[in-house]
Amino acid sequence: MSVKFMIFASLTVGVLCSPDPNYRPPVYGAQPKYEYLEIPHCAKNTTKSWCLEDSEYPQHEVQQALDQHYQAVLAFYKDKLANTENSVDGLDKLNDESYLCPSSTDYIRPFRAINVDGKWRTIVNGVESYGIKYTQTARIEECDVVVGATCPLVPSCYESKCVQKNIFHRFLVYNPYDYAFPFAIEKFKLPGSCGCVVGAFHL
Repeated sequence: MSVKFMIFASLTVGVLCSPDPNYRPPVYGAQPKYEYLEIPHCAKNTTKSWCLEDSEYPQHEVQQALDQHYQAVLAFYKDKLANTENSVDGLDKLNDESYLCPSSTDYIRPFRAINVDGKWRTIVNGVESYGIKYTQTARIEECDVVVGATCPLVPSCYESKCVQKNIFHRFLVYNPYDYAFPFAIEKFKLPGSCGCVVGAFHL
């Protein structure tokens, strides 16, 4: 009896475990690949690669995420401040300076900006979590003259032109599509100075 039962059981298991030759696994649609490429509304009417005002800034979502990942984000933030030479948090006054090409200098705290990969990112700025207010400031300097124009303070016997120079800044950003850890440090290229390139001398 036991032998017959074992043979019957093995045959039954074999039937249950054998795949149906007519079975086809369901085909699901491809998962959306979020690259966060959409242009924010604050950038619709500007040629700048950053937004200083943003009516759609996700303040509440950023604060919730900061609270949830408090220790890890704080370590990111402190590392960013300690290892970024261009960090100017706390500065708010401009010294009188003179340049060969006229320029405008400002200190900005962007809410959104385009990173070095050409993608708009949400920058953590002005958001408070557990008594710490996260602010990120960058010093920018933009040419007041048309790029390529002759340097006004250089004698005309020299070839010269004004050029916009850029500098890289590191910002703590919030990515709503990264559910595991929605924060990262990314690089952004911002105008750093207006330089004058001097060429050959002409009699």
